[in-house]
Amino acid sequence: MPDPQLLAFAAVIFLFAGSIKGVIGVGLPTVAVGLMTAFVGLHEAVQLVVVPAFLTNVWQGAMGGQFKMLVRRLWPLLMASCLGTWVGASILVAIEPRYLSGTLGGLLAAYSFYSLLTPQIPPPGRWEKALNPVMGFLAGIATGCVASFVMPGALYLQALGLTRDALVQAMGIAFTVVTAAQAVSLTGHGMLGPDMGMASAMMLIPAAAGMIGGQMIRRRLPAETFRRVFFFGLLLLGAYLVFRSFF
Repeated sequence: MPDPQLLAFAAVIFLFAGSIKGVIGVGLPTVAVGLMTAFVGLHEAVQLVVVPAFLTNVWQGAMGGQFKMLVRRLWPLLMASCLGTWVGASILVAIEPRYLSGTLGGLLAAYSFYSLLTPQIPPPGRWEKALNPVMGFLAGIATGCVASFVMPGALYLQALGLTRDALVQAMGIAFTVVTAAQAVSLTGHGMLGPDMGMASAMMLIPAAAGMIGGQMIRRRLPAETFRRVFFFGLLLLGAYLVFRSFF
């Protein structure tokens, strides 16, 4: 079992990350792994995020009333993401963690900078069927390596022209599938044992509490204001991880 001080520190991070997810529908694994990587280490962060990420995404993916339609539309992406996650976990085991930490920082910075510009992402149109497995595989690799599906996965889902509720549910479904694949991949590569699995399960409590609190905040705080503050903070975190890893 990890050190009690590490668990207490991680609980605070998961409370914060859960509140982010409650407000904007994404961010729990991204924020949790990003912050813990900055202070603890990538391998520990990736293992601790598995259970809270999976169960909070099951919760999110079950809400919205469009589950069947979304699964029917996105199943090639979901299947390819499972394969990509196994490949990503293989990379996680093989490569020096600081390089992957820097890669995570670069992904966070790029995603945040792109989101702050609020561009209109071009829809895939007639290329959607061909792009679904490609984008799923790439997003799966990112999940397996650094537990972050958002680049390019979340950006691609945003381009599909879904309604706001359908998009939040689609991200919950996709995150659930890749997190389950991540747990299987980490276990298969000998990284997720019983002790870390139990510690990860303990992080569900602060993550769920934060998510409930975040949903309450979402009803009172202008979403655009929070979104800009969140992505600016994520941009700074990503830049810090890149600097710490490579300089």
